[in-house]
Amino acid sequence: MRALVVANPAATSTNAKVRDVLVGALGSQLKVDLAETTHRGHARELGQEARDDGVDIVVALGGDGTVNEVVNGLLHAGPGADVPTLAVVPGGSTNVFSRALGRSRDPVEAVAEILDSIRSGRTRRVSLGTASASGTSSAPAEPIDPVAAPAVAARDAARHPGWTDPRWFVFTAGLGFDADVIARVEAQRARGRRSTGALYVREGTRTFLLGRERRRPAVTVEVPGERPRDGVFLCLVSNVSPWTYLGTRPINPSPRASFDTDLDVFALSRVGPLRMLNTLRQAMAPEPAARGRRVHHWHDRAEVTLTATRPQGWQLDGDHLGTATGLRLSSVPAALRVVS
Repeated sequence: MRALVVANPAATSTNAKVRDVLVGALGSQLKVDLAETTHRGHARELGQEARDDGVDIVVALGGDGTVNEVVNGLLHAGPGADVPTLAVVPGGSTNVFSRALGRSRDPVEAVAEILDSIRSGRTRRVSLGTASASGTSSAPAEPIDPVAAPAVAARDAARHPGWTDPRWFVFTAGLGFDADVIARVEAQRARGRRSTGALYVREGTRTFLLGRERRRPAVTVEVPGERPRDGVFLCLVSNVSPWTYLGTRPINPSPRASFDTDLDVFALSRVGPLRMLNTLRQAMAPEPAARGRRVHHWHDRAEVTLTATRPQGWQLDGDHLGTATGLRLSSVPAALRVVS
């Protein structure tokens, strides 16, 4: 079987020595080619080339951003019988998609599991999501100061009023608060800071306490057949559970989300610090059940539309993609075959 390993050399938890060991192990059972990414979007290009070239398996070695790009390349022409099977080796700081597939957090052990699954023919099809955005301003090549971002977004959004072509996401999409936190973390990483749980906590706390979005919520959530909910400052659309991790601790606002169902939605209206802490505690409990008067849930929904009265940050799979005034999100069942 022909395999292409798409490796991100800047991934948080791997290095060249580990990569060579992993590629050597994969080569014991597969005919392996290695391609290292050199720029943002490169993994998408490599995924598209792998499909066009008839590769059997694509192995994504990196974090969730690398996986997202590879998937968008593999599915550039939509699902089909010619799409290579995807395998994921965790190389980032969080690795939500890899963990959702049941992979070990250790890359060497994960490769051993993948090889065992290939020998046994264990694969499965998973649902994914697509997102189209309106009123968009693209994320810059280098993260900008989040304090200056609203003025830039308001200027640029007027130039791009239409809906973008759909883009795939594998585990989450969001508009508002969570994207703003990611933007702040990416700005810190551009200054040389390492991505850690402590960094996310710090920037999340600053965004919540100092940002304006929770005081003047701008987002409306529309789910077919339901009354629209406005005044939302945080909206997370999940394709798996948990939504993410804080170190080894899962954060699980939508515990029923699954690769075998459509999308789950978790939204928060305006809340104060104590209520926010309580909601976070509930989402991190052994049996998570975030609830409250300003907590909104929807389970197993094929379509969701988010709109905003002013530009908001948006993210897919933990990558900040700029700002938008709307997101149209759809579930695509059995979209991709993965090594299970």
